[in-house]
Amino acid sequence: MNHRCPLPEAERRFQPLVDRIDALLDQKAFVRIAIDGNCASGKSTLGECLRQIYDANLFHMDDYFLPFARKTPERLAEPGGNVDYERFWAEVASHRPGEALEYRRFDCVRQALDAPVRVPPRPLTIVEGSYSLHPTLRDAYDLKVFLAIDPERQSERILRRNGPEKHRRFIEEWIPLENAYFDALGIRALCDLSFD
Repeated sequence: MNHRCPLPEAERRFQPLVDRIDALLDQKAFVRIAIDGNCASGKSTLGECLRQIYDANLFHMDDYFLPFARKTPERLAEPGGNVDYERFWAEVASHRPGEALEYRRFDCVRQALDAPVRVPPRPLTIVEGSYSLHPTLRDAYDLKVFLAIDPERQSERILRRNGPEKHRRFIEEWIPLENAYFDALGIRALCDLSFD
């Protein structure tokens, strides 16, 4: 399969990923990939780039964080427990290829679900975000990708992107939870492709 448009110059390092997607789409009518990795490593940017190239469906794990009421010490001690993987499985990952589905984004500020969004089937589905390769979900994918970033550059990007207050929460709370998930479950090692 020839994808619709080439990778932008800034994303050319991901050509091996595009080649793998093309090969999968030559073999299968429907393909689902996961892009996991460190926060601020470019997962959302890559996901959006691939969405445009392939006219794909794109889901964000940020839409599946846990409500405060479910953030118990026991749940947060579980590697990958910071995400509502049960709801993501029910709404997205458990659906057979070629099926339309409905999902709901979780608004962290309102602590409430948004209105349902209906998504038609498309040949390529992309799931991007930390925790997308949680053990409950990982068998749903045809291709698994990991994006990494060194801690100093990660901190600079988060500070620039999110400001000082959120930066502190990333450093003290969210990054340690992500790293515990990566380390305990060997996320990078189980991926088909990895990019620094």
